[in-house]
Amino acid sequence: MMESNKSSQAYPMKGGDGVSSYTNNSSYQKSLAEVVMSLIGEAIANKLDVQSFVGGHPFLIADLGCSIGPNTFIAVKNIINSVQLKYQTLKITPTPEIQVFFNDHASNDFNTLFKTLPSDKHYYAAGVPGSFYARLFPRSSFHLIYSSFALHWLSKVPDEVMEKGSPAWNKGRVHYGGAEEEVVMAYKQQYERDMHGFLNARAEEVVCGGLVVGLVPGRPNEVPHSKCIGNVLFEILGCCLLEMAKEVPLQLNKYRLFTNN
Repeated sequence: MMESNKSSQAYPMKGGDGVSSYTNNSSYQKSLAEVVMSLIGEAIANKLDVQSFVGGHPFLIADLGCSIGPNTFIAVKNIINSVQLKYQTLKITPTPEIQVFFNDHASNDFNTLFKTLPSDKHYYAAGVPGSFYARLFPRSSFHLIYSSFALHWLSKVPDEVMEKGSPAWNKGRVHYGGAEEEVVMAYKQQYERDMHGFLNARAEEVVCGGLVVGLVPGRPNEVPHSKCIGNVLFEILGCCLLEMAKEVPLQLNKYRLFTNN
């Protein structure tokens, strides 16, 4: 039975290839993904049980939360190289054909993604819209599922942080950094619900012997939320947005005075 996540809120990355696009503002994610690529190669070499897969069928890979590239293409190429090396090392022939499914929200800029597919790719490409916090694929169909710098985005803002009468009301802020414990707990509980949905869905979709790889930003346990560099940056951004929101009524009042005169 197919599942859906109707409560999921979609805020994809900025599309296109302009100055403010994700394409031109994701070098940080790219550099960190490249750092751990050797670890992913080791996981494929040691954990991926290709000998248990049925021969004659394509090897299916998915990138969940792929955005618009080019990071996803670099990651996919490295993953495929590691998979092919695994088959060669075990002398399993022929190496299966490979199909890659690129997933993100339906409002993601898939046009830019597919326009910029590498011309020298050695795989078949397909797009799959939808939230990865619910089922996306048939049961026991995928051999390797990858997700990089996507799982820290919640499926929705916790309802209680937006309710003024709630102990977890976040006073209009966009992040939990520096907030009260009730706010932090609301975000934590939403993340637990999301991860439960993600892991359950992948457990259904991945074949026996397959692999799920997730890169998620984190912080050392001894570092408070308010001191984590990522949270500090979001707190600064949130303060700027709140100030901009306060300016809107002032500008509207000035406009009314001007038009009335």
